[in-house]
Amino acid sequence: MRRLGYVQLAIAVILMCASTAIAQNGKINGSVFDLQGKPYPNVTVTLSRTDNGFTKTLTTDANGKFSLIGLQGGIYSVHLVNAKDQLDFTEQVQISGSGDTDMPINLKEIQAQNAGNAEEQKKRDDANKKFADMKLHFTNGLNAMNDSADLRKQLAAGGDKSALQPKLDADYATAITELTQAEQGVGPKDTKNHSVVFANLGQAYDFSKKYDDAVVAYQKAIEFDPQAALYTNLSTAQANAAVAKTDAAASTQELADANASCDKAIMLDPTVAPKCWKNLGIVLSNKGKMQEALAPLQKATAADPKDAQSWFLLGSAYTNLIVPKQEGDKINYDIPPGTVDAYQKAIDANPTGPYAQQAKDALANLQALSGGVSTVEGHASAAPKKKK
Repeated sequence: MRRLGYVQLAIAVILMCASTAIAQNGKINGSVFDLQGKPYPNVTVTLSRTDNGFTKTLTTDANGKFSLIGLQGGIYSVHLVNAKDQLDFTEQVQISGSGDTDMPINLKEIQAQNAGNAEEQKKRDDANKKFADMKLHFTNGLNAMNDSADLRKQLAAGGDKSALQPKLDADYATAITELTQAEQGVGPKDTKNHSVVFANLGQAYDFSKKYDDAVVAYQKAIEFDPQAALYTNLSTAQANAAVAKTDAAASTQELADANASCDKAIMLDPTVAPKCWKNLGIVLSNKGKMQEALAPLQKATAADPKDAQSWFLLGSAYTNLIVPKQEGDKINYDIPPGTVDAYQKAIDANPTGPYAQQAKDALANLQALSGGVSTVEGHASAAPKKKK
């Protein structure tokens, strides 16, 4: 029994040695090429493993080759050094515990790849910086627009215009400058941000009464992302640009464009119809373009019959078109059809609203004019009151 045990132990030792021999039968075949892509001789090559402390130093031959056999499988560090050329390069390789592992190291290709990676990283860094700068300018522009909104509220509440208007003008100038710089930082394929920046820039131009610039900005926003709201804003800017022009033909064309923009907005989203047509009517009414205001206000009331303001504005547009006619000893007033109906619907839409009393006063005035006004001496005469 005891002798048998020795035999078993001897067999175990033999098997262990055989196992170790198999585990250390790996071979590496290396080839090194220099920065010109040629075989690189006389390079000191050190193979090492940190897990077991293995290290071995070789030198490449005239063909830039090196090899080593009897390696255990695992991950090795391959360190190349050539003091003359200031070469100091390290790369890792997975070596199989059996068979050959080829390891070509082409320094020319590696250098080119590293240069490409560095260039790509630089591009990413530049793009990130550009985006950060764009975001900062955009935020500055929005802050200026938000501040201008507060100032407009103060003006509407009766604030001192002489003190507030310069601040408003400064806010608009800041917003335009910052948003313009933000737009320059938006990436060429970033269509959403292009549209957002141009839309805000259009609003800044609009508030500062630079209507032609506002039109251009809104058009560019639409090119990147056509939306109903953008067409609505464009329409209003075009209407403002139209009434600001002194050239009649240019004004007519701009107004036609404004109507066309409303049509496009409504094609994308029919729910914007009341707002788009109403905005046109307000712009034209404010500038005394009553004949031109009729069509958009008629469309606005048709789109939203419950909008008291639109009905009142329509009645006002009709009223301002009343034509007086001298007939015998009195002046008769040709009241356009639909005038009385518009005022009445303004009252019906909101009987206790801000336009109801004004509409009632307008109806009373129309009633007074309906029978004409005598021009005979001693009789009272009156003229229709123009609605603003």
